[in-house]
Amino acid sequence: MDDSEFAPPFTIIEPATWRAPIIFNSPHSGSVYPDAFLASSRIDIATLRRSEDSFVDELIGHLTRHGFPVVTVNFPRSYVDVNREPYELDPRMFAGRLPSFANTRSMRVAGGLGTIPRVVGDGQEIYRERLDVDEALNRIEMLYKPYHRALRRLITRVHDMFGTAILVDCHSMPSVGISRDEPLRPDVVIGDRYGTSCASALRDCVEDTLAALGYSLGRNKPYAGGYITEHYGNPAGGLHAIQIELNRAIYMDERRRERGLRLTDIADDFTRLADALAALPLGDFGPFQSAAE
Repeated sequence: MDDSEFAPPFTIIEPATWRAPIIFNSPHSGSVYPDAFLASSRIDIATLRRSEDSFVDELIGHLTRHGFPVVTVNFPRSYVDVNREPYELDPRMFAGRLPSFANTRSMRVAGGLGTIPRVVGDGQEIYRERLDVDEALNRIEMLYKPYHRALRRLITRVHDMFGTAILVDCHSMPSVGISRDEPLRPDVVIGDRYGTSCASALRDCVEDTLAALGYSLGRNKPYAGGYITEHYGNPAGGLHAIQIELNRAIYMDERRRERGLRLTDIADDFTRLADALAALPLGDFGPFQSAAE
């Protein structure tokens, strides 16, 4: 793997002046596809990009100017998915033995969507041949782990500055599910791991603000939040994580993968959401041990 192809693999842009302990994160909008990866794939780049949260980084990128740090990933989730455990790996994908600590039996691995995905979102196999185990482990060491170390450091620093930290994990979803039995998807699905990853005041503010802006909403179904929401959300420790899934049809042309007419308006609505979150009383999000030490 040539690391220079990503240059850099992820970016963290901090505001000149911090308004609130709120971090906006887009882990799946990366669109830099290594040449060797494309050569090893049995499907073309247009199909690979169906797993991408295209343009979500653009929807939140301007928030730095409004006082909020923004984290974005540049490598595609079909190459390495940072919204998984570090070693959710499917042994059927690899030539060689996986390390004993790999989680080979998770539901995400069974669906082909582990840390190194076997399929794109609509179930199409990515690779022509089995990958070498060392290739997978190298991607995790060089891309996955540095991203999570940097995100953890940022969250810790925000917690030290304010006594609490809020992570808003931003994603997009296809407008139509794979199953025909799935009901029509709303504009936005809010995921809080069924009430475990953040204070209810945060979830309620997100829902109330977006509803007032005219968005139809769902909660936790079909997306309750992935590894990032689950791993970094610890309300008892003053760490709150919430996932926002945007219906792609409201801001882009899904078939052509082009920006839609509403993209700028929805980016403005993210500013309104950030403003509403920044206005919440910090007392709702404690416990403030770090700030008091």
